[in-house]
Amino acid sequence: MSRNYPTVTVSEKAELSLRGGHPWVYEDEVRSVNGAPADGGLTDVLTLKGKYLGTGFYNSASKIRLRVISTNANDRFDEAFWRRRISYALDYRLTVMGEDIRCSRLIFGEADGIPGMTCDRFENVLSVEIACLGTELVKRTLYRLLVEELMLRGQRIDVIYERNELALRDKEGLPRKKGFFMGNGDGHVIITENGIKYDVDYINGQKTGFFLDQKYNRAAVSKIARGKNVLDCFTHTGAFALNCAAGGAESVTAVDVSADALESAARNAALNGLAGKVSFVKSDVFDLLDEAEAKKAHPWDFIILDPPAFTKSNATVGKAIGGYREINRKAMKLLPRGGYLATCSCSHFMTDSLFCKMLKSAASEAAVSLKQIERRTQSPDHPIMWNVPETDYLKFYIFQVI
Repeated sequence: MSRNYPTVTVSEKAELSLRGGHPWVYEDEVRSVNGAPADGGLTDVLTLKGKYLGTGFYNSASKIRLRVISTNANDRFDEAFWRRRISYALDYRLTVMGEDIRCSRLIFGEADGIPGMTCDRFENVLSVEIACLGTELVKRTLYRLLVEELMLRGQRIDVIYERNELALRDKEGLPRKKGFFMGNGDGHVIITENGIKYDVDYINGQKTGFFLDQKYNRAAVSKIARGKNVLDCFTHTGAFALNCAAGGAESVTAVDVSADALESAARNAALNGLAGKVSFVKSDVFDLLDEAEAKKAHPWDFIILDPPAFTKSNATVGKAIGGYREINRKAMKLLPRGGYLATCSCSHFMTDSLFCKMLKSAASEAAVSLKQIERRTQSPDHPIMWNVPETDYLKFYIFQVI
């Protein structure tokens, strides 16, 4: 090796994982540390026999002790290295998203070789989350390179806003904070997705301000919605509801327990001239479905379930399965034979196999059969790395219920 970094020797288990392409080394996989690595600094990873496995960001405060960024012993981690990473990420988005790159995820953490970094683009605004100490320490270079490389591709950025409020920063020893890194503004920007405009609040909206991962799933649902009476559950900013209304639905009812979310959804409906085509209801979705069943009211022939993640750890998966099964069973029972159901989970802990098993159980309890129309996942600007299961999180199914 041509560099003189501190070294960490890891277990055989970690060696197998790294050779398989997973970039993390956990604290209990470290066997020895040599050379006093600095938290957030670069450290070489070695096998028990002293062979080089890769180089990554070290953090003694984190359970993920090392995040490997390269397995090439000849790499130099200078500006040119990070420019290549960003260039690869942007060229990939231009290829798979085309014009949709104007509102897309430009950096998806480990899937783009930049650990713990999420960067969403909303027209001329970049909204960024960072959950890795090493990445935090090089963020100024990363931000500058993002702006420069986008400009080289004819894309202008005026604002970078940091949404570093996520709990994962606590585990990295990083403070939670948010604010403008570059430029300023009122925190709102109008984007267009699938021909529908949205007022994105990138300061106070959930996550980075808007959920971009369902972009093409919304388009798929709009085709099914024509002529249907649609119930959009957990509507949030109204995206599924508005796609259905624009797609020619007979009626659309959008439900959310949050008054703020419904106000945002109503503004988006008005922005698109769809205010008269969508009705907004403030209610707990579980309660609303129960009430409809009790009244024997079955006014909808298309129900969309896009709940928040019911589980954010392996420890709560069992409880989450129960929640998913309950809400899907309720929806299946409310639909007429021949009705349609779109349902999803956004938690990677709720694996596709678990989700499918849950759906089969819900269908059995509801005494219906499911005819699969589409099996989908997150949009390709949130790339799934087969060697990094954490990048595979969104399951999305469309069924006819018979």
